[in-house]
Parts: sequence; C-alpha cells; structure tokens
Amino acid sequence: MMPRFTTSKQKAKNKVSDKAPWITFRPELRVLDCTIRDGGLMNNSHFSDDEVGAVYRTCIEAGIDYMEIGYKNSHAAFPKSEYGPWRHCDEEDLRRVVGDHTFERTGLKLAVMADAGGKCDWRTGILPADQSVLDMIRVACYAHQISEAVEMVHHCHELGYETTLNIMAISTVHDVEIDRVLEIARETPAGTVVVVDSNGALYREQIDHLVNKYRRALEGTDKEVGIHAHNNLQLAFANTIEAIILGCNRVDATMMGLGRGAGNCPMEILLSFLRNPKFKLRPVLDLIQKTIMPMKSCFDWGPNIPYLITGALNAHPRNAIAFCEDADNTDIVAFYDKMVSEG
Repeated sequence: MMPRFTTSKQKAKNKVSDKAPWITFRPELRVLDCTIRDGGLMNNSHFSDDEVGAVYRTCIEAGIDYMEIGYKNSHAAFPKSEYGPWRHCDEEDLRRVVGDHTFERTGLKLAVMADAGGKCDWRTGILPADQSVLDMIRVACYAHQISEAVEMVHHCHELGYETTLNIMAISTVHDVEIDRVLEIARETPAGTVVVVDSNGALYREQIDHLVNKYRRALEGTDKEVGIHAHNNLQLAFANTIEAIILGCNRVDATMMGLGRGAGNCPMEILLSFLRNPKFKLRPVLDLIQKTIMPMKSCFDWGPNIPYLITGALNAHPRNAIAFCEDADNTDIVAFYDKMVSEG
C-alpha cells in the first residue's frame, strides 16, 4: 500500500505556491455530478423520473459540466424486477427524462458508469454515441480487472464516446500494482484516470502521493487526473480540494453529499470553493431543499461512527451499512472490536 505520510523532502518538492493560483478561475477544471449514479447504491436505482429530471435541470442551471445519470449494468445481473431504470440507463428511459438532450443545447454532458467484472453487457448493450443522448462512458474496475477494463475503454471509444478509467478501492492496492495499472492506463484512449477512494480511507498525504503518482504516469499525454472521494473520515471535500491544488482537473461530487454509506464530496461545498463565476450555487440549494432533503425520510446517508470505523480500518463500508440498517445494533464498541478482529 501507499505510504500514509510523506517525508519533509517530498513535501518541499510538492510545495504549492503561496500565491494560491488554484482558487482563481481555472477553465480546464470540470465538475461531474454523480448523485443519481452513486445514490442508486442506496435504493437500487429506484429514483423517480421527477427526481432524476430535477437533478438534470439543476446541473444545467448550475453550470455543472457532466451528470452521471446512472449505471450501464446488465439486465441479467441486475433484473428490472429488483432494480430501477437508472441501473441500466436504457435509451428509452434516458430520453423519457432528458428528451433529445445535446451538449450543444444544454452545456451539460451525460455520463454513465460501466463496471468491469461481468456487471455490464458492454459488447452488446451500449449503442453508438451518435444514437444515444450519452456523451461519456466511465469504465470502473478493480486493479485485477484492468485487462477487461482496457477492452471496455477501447470499445466505448470506438463507439464515439468520451471515456474515463476509474480504478476503484485504490487505498487497498500496493504501489507496485498501481504503477503497473497506470502504465496500462496510459496506453488507452481514456481521457481521464480517476483516483477512487471507495473506502473513504485516504488522508491528505496519501492523496498527495496518489495524485502526483497519477500525474507523473500520465505526463506527456493529454489525459487528466480525476478524484472521487467518499466521506467516511469526513475528508471527502478536503481530499477533493487537495487533489485540485495538485493539478487534478476532473472532480466528482453529489448534491448534499448523497451516496451510499458516508456519502461523497458535497456539490454545494465544492462549487462554493471553486469561485468560478460559471458555477451557480442557488440552483443546487433549491434542489437540495425541494428534492434531496425529502429523501432523508426514505434512506439515510452521511458520516457516522460505524462509517468512521470502516474508513479508519480501510475496510469496505458494507459492514457499517448492515450495522446501521439493523435497528437492534446500538453497540458501536462491539462493532469496532468485531471489525478489528476480522481485519
């Protein structure tokens, strides 16, 4: 695994200018909203058309660059009897909400996530880009799935889509494996390679280490580095702006941090930080008040002690989710002891 702390020599080498150019207008920085996609892990993607449409319109009004509207998962692995339409993002479902969407008319690009590992029928289930309202396919994989992910990226690129490569659970991957994955990623047509903190376990020093590693590995290409942060340690926003400071130009966030478990970097905080007049905060606040906050009565998300425990132990949040969903579970010390003994 990557080191948790950097040396004083490394810190000096990575020192950012005291003039802080990173808080001024930076036109190359793009923001992606993944509220519906990531949030779909909490409700099996059963968002209503009105909810998805509200997020879509807000992204347009707020000047957000991309909206990840859901997954492109297999109907066989994720049957419609159990999962909502945003787990498959079939074209008829997309067009029912966004109509004949185009980037030229809205200024917003639409994305979906396609998982490696048999979760997506990517060879047959993705239309050519000129037949779809989608603009980008985000290919997600674990490090050991990189071979299939590369095939997926090439396939989607040939269909005419922008592509990204999201390497998940990076906090669990050893440095030598990360180096090899990045060597492979460098040779793909993916426009962005994303640092994904699936376990919400990373601290600032590790973000520094990873973002700098990704940037060095991709140097000399036109690829960007992305960041997708989870909030188990309440560091999702801090880690996102640290990545931005270090030159990361593709950043993910969700409305009110909505997302499975501890949630994600909150969009409203991120846009407030960026100080870019292109982005508008008021539409986001309006959406939060009218659409996102009422969801709290249906399912819950956000930092708490069980998610802190899994984040601190660099463990998948599934155990914390199960703990929180069981009303009889009240002993967080026992949960901690169990997690430590299983670690």
